[in-house]
Amino acid sequence: MNLDMREPMSDTLGVLETAALLRELTAGLIAVTDFDEALRELVRIARDAVPEVASCGFTALRAGEPAGVAASDPERAELDDLRHGPDTPALAAIHRRDMVTAPDLDRETRWPGWTDRARALGVHGVISAPVDVDEQVIGAINLYAAAPDVLTTRHQLTAMLLAEHAGLLLAAVRDRERQAARAGQLDAALLEEGVVGQAIGVIMTQRGCPAPDALAVLRSAASSLDIPLREVAERLVLTVSRPRDN
Repeated sequence: MNLDMREPMSDTLGVLETAALLRELTAGLIAVTDFDEALRELVRIARDAVPEVASCGFTALRAGEPAGVAASDPERAELDDLRHGPDTPALAAIHRRDMVTAPDLDRETRWPGWTDRARALGVHGVISAPVDVDEQVIGAINLYAAAPDVLTTRHQLTAMLLAEHAGLLLAAVRDRERQAARAGQLDAALLEEGVVGQAIGVIMTQRGCPAPDALAVLRSAASSLDIPLREVAERLVLTVSRPRDN
C-alpha cells in the first residue's frame, strides 16, 4: 500500500474509539425498559468514552414541552434544564435540527445567561447534537469540555454518530416501556377477570405465591400446552371444584 494513501494513525484511533463507544452504548441500553434510566446510562457512557469530554447531558422535549434532563455530573445538570431558561445550545440544536458547536465559551455571545452559568461550573466548550427519538420525544445530547478549543471536528463527527445511534436505541426503549405498560394493564385486568382470576387464586393458595407469580405459572402452562390462557384457567377451576370421590 502506498504510504501516502494510508489514513493517519489519529484518524484510525478515532474510528476505533467511536466504534467502541457505539458498541458499549448498545450493550448498556439493549435491555433497558425505563426511558429515564436509559438517558442516565447514555450520558454516563458518553462522558466516560469520549476523550476530552468532561461531562455529558441530555435535554428532552415531549410534545414540544420540557420533559426532563439527564446529566453525567449532577452539579452541572442545570446546563441541560430548560427551566433555567430556554436560551441554550441544546434548544438551538433541537430547533435548527442541526449540530451546534461552541469550542470556546469565552468568545461565545449566542446564549449569554447560559454561557455565564456554564463557565461558573467549569465548562468552556460545548457540542449539542439533536436526537430524534419518536413522534413525541426529541432531544439533544450535550458534550461539555473543561478547557477551551479541545473539541475538534472529530468530536463533532462522534457527536453526530452518537446522536443518531442513541436516537435508535432510545426509540427502542420507549417501545419496550410502552409494551411493559400495556402488559401491566393486561395483567391487572386478568387478575380481576372471572375464571382467570379464580385460577390465579387457586395457584396462590396451592403454592403460597403472590398474584403476579401465579399468573406467570398460568401463562407458562398455557404456553406448554399450546392452548389459550382462559381454557387453562377453566380446566384448573373445574378440577379443583369437582367433588372428590370418597
